[in-house]
Amino acid sequence: MVAADFIEQLLNGLTLGMVYVLLAAGLSVIFGVMDVINFSHGELFALGAYFALSIIAPFGAGTGFWVAIVVAPVVVGLIGAAIERTTVRPLYGRDPLYHILLTFGLVLVINDAIRLIWGTQQRQLAVPEYLSQPISILGVRVSVYNYFMIVFAALLAVVTWYLLNRTKYGMIIRAGSQDREMVRNVGIDIDQYYTLVFGVGAALAAVAGIVLGGYQNVNTGMGNSVIIPAFVVVVLGGLGSFRGAVFGGLLVGIVQTLMRAYNGTVLATFGDTTLSVPNLEGLTVYLLMIAVLLVKPQGLFGTRGEESEGEGEILVGGYGGILADSTRVRLGGIAVVALALAPVAILFMGDQYYLVVLNEILIWAIFALSLDIVMGYAGLVPLGHTMFYGVGAYTAALVMLHYSQSVFVVLLGAILLCAILAWIVGSLSIRVSGVYFAMITLAFAELLYSAVFKFDFTGGSDGLLGFEAFIGLGSLGASLSNIEFGLLGYEIGQQFVFYYLALLIAVLSFLFARRMMNAPFGSVLQSIRESEERAEFIGYDVNRYKRRAFVISGGMAGLAGGLLAVSPSTVIISPDQTLNWIHSGEVIVIALFGGMGTLYGPMIGSGVFFGAEEFLSSYTDQWRLIIGTMFILFVLFVPRGIVSIPSLVAQRLKTANNADGSVDMDEPEVRSDD
Repeated sequence: MVAADFIEQLLNGLTLGMVYVLLAAGLSVIFGVMDVINFSHGELFALGAYFALSIIAPFGAGTGFWVAIVVAPVVVGLIGAAIERTTVRPLYGRDPLYHILLTFGLVLVINDAIRLIWGTQQRQLAVPEYLSQPISILGVRVSVYNYFMIVFAALLAVVTWYLLNRTKYGMIIRAGSQDREMVRNVGIDIDQYYTLVFGVGAALAAVAGIVLGGYQNVNTGMGNSVIIPAFVVVVLGGLGSFRGAVFGGLLVGIVQTLMRAYNGTVLATFGDTTLSVPNLEGLTVYLLMIAVLLVKPQGLFGTRGEESEGEGEILVGGYGGILADSTRVRLGGIAVVALALAPVAILFMGDQYYLVVLNEILIWAIFALSLDIVMGYAGLVPLGHTMFYGVGAYTAALVMLHYSQSVFVVLLGAILLCAILAWIVGSLSIRVSGVYFAMITLAFAELLYSAVFKFDFTGGSDGLLGFEAFIGLGSLGASLSNIEFGLLGYEIGQQFVFYYLALLIAVLSFLFARRMMNAPFGSVLQSIRESEERAEFIGYDVNRYKRRAFVISGGMAGLAGGLLAVSPSTVIISPDQTLNWIHSGEVIVIALFGGMGTLYGPMIGSGVFFGAEEFLSSYTDQWRLIIGTMFILFVLFVPRGIVSIPSLVAQRLKTANNADGSVDMDEPEVRSDD
């Protein structure tokens, strides 16, 4: 029975692993050929399952399933090809960061489109009855559908391998991944092959979505739930390696299933001591990912070394400004005064809900400011930056629950612990660069996210609640919830007081960051961003500077998380609220919206992002689709952010004036002094 149970779990792991193989194969091939990290791959996976639902409905499960498994991937493949032609292709030659940003915008668009068309209800994808029957072989009883998934996915993997390695098209694609300019020089339009690769990768993701939908269920969060394990797979196997995607997919699927099945199983007993399988479900694969990235960044089967300085630069918003520094300082002062007066206007309006929105904007402004230090100035792209925001929030809540309710003690604790965490994570992460740096920070964030569910002191999935902040030190002050008084006939409450506290901290954080970035330290960071090799050549210890920037950034992100816990509108601190990877993407969106490398740009981006969210959500449930579309347009056409718009407008006007002013030299109106 023990052997049969183990084989059954092994088959379940193999079933899940083959889904990961299909999902990761497309993801890995797209990166290997096009250097595109496609975060929307998970949503294309979900899209395949939803198209299958629509196709099966009129035909029935018996015929409809087989029609769907052929037609739906073709439709999703065509959508993928259209995405490559219209959005991804214009970004070739830019830093890989912009592919990550673009595809994150596509996540918002596709996910909201799915909600709009199919609704938010969880569905069951019908499969033929003969596939859902259980079958017993040598005492192992599993569904026929399990065997179907394994065999079907294996056949697709073999066909994909054959196309890549034994056909003319595969040879051209592999040549393009090695030297695309050489392929162009011999007269081959490699861009057409890029479209084909992206479409095939999307189709493979759709097939994975269909077969998993029949095994589990179909829901709007299924793409979000598989994309991170898919990245674990491609990193373990090797970015760009098809063989690595197969090995990594099977490894992750089997490890996840076995850890889930045998978690807590007693292995042996020695007197009063019991040896059991540790509760590492959800942690093991991320530990493996971190270990592989540190020892062999290119993965177990990858052949590509660490990324070089990339094809293009990170476009910061500080270049080409039309305003003098003194004018910017005055405008900043006016903005602070306007923000200080905003609560007064809200009091007159009589709706203090807008104070809650402003408080959220200020918290995320500090969070985005912290990201700008490492991304906009040092050129590092951390996909796991939300780990510091989340740890800061949890630290603040735990300090309030067990040690002190003083806001000053709470925020100091959040800053210190996150700075220490940033030093540890930064010391390990900066050993790799480029895409590998982004991936290892994502792995650390996911590791912490999974770990929070394991500990009793963090509240597990329920989170922490029952904490309360105290404005003051010792016995001098008052609990934030008890602050309420009348002024000139208006009621001043806790949201009002917290707003001014958050505004003061936001201004001080900006001034601190501005002082640091205007010092020689900031100049060195910018030189590292422009060319790490040159900075190292002239004698700077680039790793030390990057580590310091990471510590400052982590501490400031912890401050933002601490403020979230202190905020009167925060009742609970939970993992999804603070540590979910989607928040790392959102803060990058905010930084780009405003303008990276300016400090004030990301803070402006916070106001625009949450202001747009608040405005649009009051009119439509599909506000994410609109914001995602806006973001994609910004990535394509305004990559330096909102702060660059005045200079762009000035350039267009100058160009238009020059065009209008150009006249033929034969015209008599032309004078010598024109």
